[in-house]
Amino acid sequence: MHQLDVKNAFLHGTLTETVYCSQPAGFVDSSRPDLVCWLNKSLYGLKQAPRAWYSRFSTFLQTLGFTEAKSDTSLFIYHHGGETTYLLLYVDDIVLTAYSESLLQRIIATLQKEFAMKDLGLLHHFLDVIVEPRPSGLFLHQRQFTCEFWSEQG
Repeated sequence: MHQLDVKNAFLHGTLTETVYCSQPAGFVDSSRPDLVCWLNKSLYGLKQAPRAWYSRFSTFLQTLGFTEAKSDTSLFIYHHGGETTYLLLYVDDIVLTAYSESLLQRIIATLQKEFAMKDLGLLHHFLDVIVEPRPSGLFLHQRQFTCEFWSEQG
């Protein structure tokens, strides 16, 4: 299982509706200060930004052969021959697991060509859940949110 982080995810989104904004401070045309900017790409702070990013990312994954899981639109599945890959997206955080290391690396390289992202390596935490490999599988916990109480008697 691998972990990736998309850099400036919301800036990758393409707007499908007309959105205008005021001229940014420091870039106001003094001869026409009442003009507005017509946005082509998404910006942080726009209510459309999360949807535009998700649409852009999911459309790209579909061109690679991934399909959205029916049970969860954050989960994408790729089947090709006997190989399967699962990709879980939460805003700009990705968990990726694949049938083989070579398939995993090919998908990571393809994603990195399309989107600026940081490869965080093996999955160690996701959404405040700590992931620890064990011989029998993975141990998931949130120990950082628990309190330990002990008495003075030991």
